Amino acid sequence: SLAEECTPLKQRYDACFNLWFEGYLQPALDAAGVRRSPIKAAQYERQCGKVWKEYQGCLRVTIADNQNLTQLLEQARDEHPLHRMDGLEGTAWDPTTRGAQ
Repeated sequence: SLAEECTPLKQRYDACFNLWFEGYLQPALDAAGVRRSPIKAAQYERQCGKVWKEYQGCLRVTIADNQNLTQLLEQARDEHPLHRMDGLEGTAWDPTTRGAQ
């Protein structure tokens, strides 16, 4: 992890995400023809969302304490902004929830 104190959270998140992602790679439709994407998104939030937010919060503290890193992140966002947020609403990646825990 970026910060040693965040490593246990990173390991928990990585393990959760990898397990979830294995199932995500299955076909997009189940046997009944139901789209699995919304189901998998909800499953991710239930299983991994909390630890992701905890890990993200830990990193935010570290980034805020490291002025050089904060400047580099701001520069990267300026140089490569996200123009489309389709599908991110309400997820851990939704910028409107940035800072919320």
